[in-house]
Amino acid sequence: MELHYQTLLPQQYSKFARVWVYQAARIFSIQEALEIESRLDQFAGNWESHGDPVQATGLLLFGRFIIFIADESKVVVSGCSTDASVREIKNIEKEFRVGLFDRTQLAFYIKDKIELVPLAQINDALEKKFLTKDTLYFNNMVHTLEELKTNWIIPIEKSWLQQKIVNV
Repeated sequence: MELHYQTLLPQQYSKFARVWVYQAARIFSIQEALEIESRLDQFAGNWESHGDPVQATGLLLFGRFIIFIADESKVVVSGCSTDASVREIKNIEKEFRVGLFDRTQLAFYIKDKIELVPLAQINDALEKKFLTKDTLYFNNMVHTLEELKTNWIIPIEKSWLQQKIVNV
């Protein structure tokens, strides 16, 4: 599995464009992925804030991460607009029977696969060498397009996790 995704991101958006990352509890099947990508395209193409079109992109990356990107240089995404995107994610969650809001499951790139590890088991996974300080972590807390490009997939030692773990 290759982790090159930057070319799939909108290049014409401001580096300050807002980003929301939702991690699925499982990888979507090909059929599910095609349906979800179509829905994300439709939602992003029709997303509005107070009646004005939002310049937005919806992506499904690595069959597991749903990402909305909104360039607010012309139209700011309001609270109601954000709520609409959350409703869309909840609809996908319900329709495809998959969790998309569990922030206690953390994603790592291990042996050419994306693996989920519960936050409560991080220290055990490090102790048993399942994870190391160099293991790549999907930092879903990124907020801007620039952060998504440069700070989404990073070694554990460069993430917020370093403060939470013992003996890294």
